[in-house]
Order: sequence, then C-alpha cells, then structure tokens
Amino acid sequence: MKIKSAIRVAHQIILANGARLMLALVLTAITGCTTPEAMNTIPAGMSSGEADSLREGDVLKISFPGAPNLDTTQPIRRDGRITLPSLGEVKAAGLPPADLAKEISKQFAAQLVSKEVSVMVVSSSYPVYVSGAVVRPGKVLSDHPISVLEAIMEAGGFDHAKADLANVTVIREEGGQTKNIVVNLKLVLSGKQATPFYLKPADIVYVPAKFSWF
Repeated sequence: MKIKSAIRVAHQIILANGARLMLALVLTAITGCTTPEAMNTIPAGMSSGEADSLREGDVLKISFPGAPNLDTTQPIRRDGRITLPSLGEVKAAGLPPADLAKEISKQFAAQLVSKEVSVMVVSSSYPVYVSGAVVRPGKVLSDHPISVLEAIMEAGGFDHAKADLANVTVIREEGGQTKNIVVNLKLVLSGKQATPFYLKPADIVYVPAKFSWF
C-alpha cells in the first residue's frame, strides 16, 4: 500500500510540474509574439533609418578641433548639400551626423591637418507645401515628423465648401521619379482610420476641389 501511495504522489507531482511547464511555454510564446505599440517608432510614410538621418532644413555645427578657424554652422539646402568655407561643398542629407563627419574628413583629407571632425545638429526643420482647397496655401515648416492632416491644419485647415477630403494627394520626389499618393482624410476625420501618413521634406500636399456642375 505504501508503494502504491508513493507512486500516486509521484504521479501527481509530475502532472503538476508538467502543467507549470506548459503554462510557462504558452506565456513565453504569447509575450514573444506581442510587440507593444510604443515600440513602433517609425512613422508611416517614412523608412527605417530616416529618423536618425540628416535632412533638408537641418542646421549643423561642424567643428574641426585641429583647426578651429574652419568651424562653421550651416543649413542643409534643398539640394541636400552644405557649404564648408575654405573647403567646399559636401552632400549631407541622408547621412547620420557621424557618417557626415567621416565623409568630410575623407573628402577634404588633403586640406586638413587633423582628420578629427564633429557634426552636431543645432536645429531641425524641413519644409512641406500645401496647395488646393485650403485656407492658406503655401510652405509649412516643421521641426518634427508631420502628418498630412497636421500640415493642412498648419495651412489654416480645409476650405470645407470646396475640399474633397477623400482624395488628398501627396506629391513626392523620390529616386528621380514623381510619386502621387492618395490619402483619404475623410476616413481619418470620421475615426475609421487611425494611422497617420507622415510627410517627407519637400512633399507637396494637394487638396482637390469637389466636382461640381455649377
């Protein structure tokens, strides 16, 4: 009887431990497959890496510890380049600050006594353009990622008597080609679509007018 009782106890322990193991595996699978919303930090309409890359409108402080007379503060122009007095021009847009520092050191090596260069972003802003059926069409400057709806609000908002909210078009120059991306802000404003579409530097937002027979 004692042997049978011991066997029953051992069997119960094995079952209990097995249940715990199964529970642990299930929880691991669930937590491993679930990604918190806060982890998705790349705005829609932008690619990974762009958050850290320099862009048009950024103002940079370029320092040369070995030659302080070359220190300068320069904005990145629309062509994506900056001018370094006494050295020349260099493409800055699309590079992280550390990579730009390396590029400057490499490109102007023959003119530099010390190859040490540092790049720091002093301020950051970039233009987008809003046209069509809005209150104040024109250039909008932003110092943070800005969505289509936010850009239109900065332009005074929609002309509600004319604006076709379902067919707002983002015109984007990318890779030497012009892309037209239609954004349905009617769905956004009605709460049926929550994901904002973020703009890139120099994007044009066109709000068309509703078709009318009169």
